Amino acid sequence: MLPEITYDDFAKLDIRIGEVKAAELVPETDKLIKCTVDFGELGVRTIVSGIAQWKKPEELVGRRLPYVVNLAPRVLRGIESAGMLLAASDESGVALLFPEREVPPGTKLR
Repeated sequence: MLPEITYDDFAKLDIRIGEVKAAELVPETDKLIKCTVDFGELGVRTIVSGIAQWKKPEELVGRRLPYVVNLAPRVLRGIESAGMLLAASDESGVALLFPEREVPPGTKLR
């Protein structure tokens, strides 16, 4: 059985669409990609994701993807990451999630 959370717990998450403006491998790692992500009125953030085994940095640039933006920042390999990419994963790897139509950076998921 999965652990349950309350609606109030879920409502604390701020999930927004961000547009990846730049992406690069984090040196001396085989899993991390550092992205510069535009969230519209929320500004531009650096977010590090552990998806390099399945995705190349150039595949991310220009994509609009969902991110949790109200996590406390975390330092990964000396880089402060200010959010978390949301993606699906299974035995074949990571599948990125996209809005069904174009929405502006910073759009809140409900």
